[in-house]
Amino acid sequence: MKNFIYSFVLISLIACEPSKSQDVPSEKPKDFNGYWYAGKAEITSYKLEQARYGEIHDGEAVLVFVTEPFSKGKQVKLDNWRDKSEDNVSVMKLNMTKKFLTGIYPYSMMMSTFTPVLADKYPDPIKVTTSSQEWCGHTWMQLNLSDENYRLRGFSYFESEGDVDVSVPNVILEDELWTRIRLNPGSLPIGDVEIVPSTFYLRLRHQESGSKPATTKLISLPSSEYADQAHKMYEIEYEDRSLTIYFESAFPHIILGWDETYLSGFGNPEQLTTKAKRINTILSAYWGKNSNKDREIRKELGLSFE
Repeated sequence: MKNFIYSFVLISLIACEPSKSQDVPSEKPKDFNGYWYAGKAEITSYKLEQARYGEIHDGEAVLVFVTEPFSKGKQVKLDNWRDKSEDNVSVMKLNMTKKFLTGIYPYSMMMSTFTPVLADKYPDPIKVTTSSQEWCGHTWMQLNLSDENYRLRGFSYFESEGDVDVSVPNVILEDELWTRIRLNPGSLPIGDVEIVPSTFYLRLRHQESGSKPATTKLISLPSSEYADQAHKMYEIEYEDRSLTIYFESAFPHIILGWDETYLSGFGNPEQLTTKAKRINTILSAYWGKNSNKDREIRKELGLSFE
């Protein structure tokens, strides 16, 4: 039993541990490896104002970026990061979480995106997963890259959504744009494009999955409500929704915040804007910070204990 417990703990730690090293293309900044392959994740906390049911609800959001060794075939994190086969692809993983209350009951949402670091060799994100939990029940969505499309599987307690297993065109995923900003903002699509909207948005609005036409812009700003210094904003405009992501111009292009406007209430014609503003950013090997005393780190991030 002791050996089993030891093995379980060891596997759990390995499961979160990031990649150790990676050959980086020449277009990446010279300090890219030093930042993203130093054995730590970047954690940024945000004050969240979430639009839902025709009102704005206070909450918290967190973006966790970290590089990991990923199996191209199985599309899961490799236990053995020393694997030298072609199956080992170094990815930038984003875990985005949102927590907020709507009246008496809480929402807890999480989206994970796995985007290869070597975009010239692997241009598309390999996998996206999203879950949402609240007192009505929970939903789950997963996109897996196939040869020409994404396989989308969705599970929901809503009859109209049901259990789905469909093919989605391999176009730009909105959920990959966050990792594109961190890896290379110059790779962001500009102009009129087809995009699969955010899986968070699809769940909150109970929308069918599929691509939609959008217009995108990348703009330099001297300042904004998200930062006093010069930075950039990436804007995505759909027919019925907009998303703007604000980020630092210089490497490592930390995301300063975002705003998202759409119809937030069922039967309510008013458009409301979700906003998230950065509180703090730290680098941490968080997978080893799991004791009661480590809760102090949450104070550094300005996060509650809820």
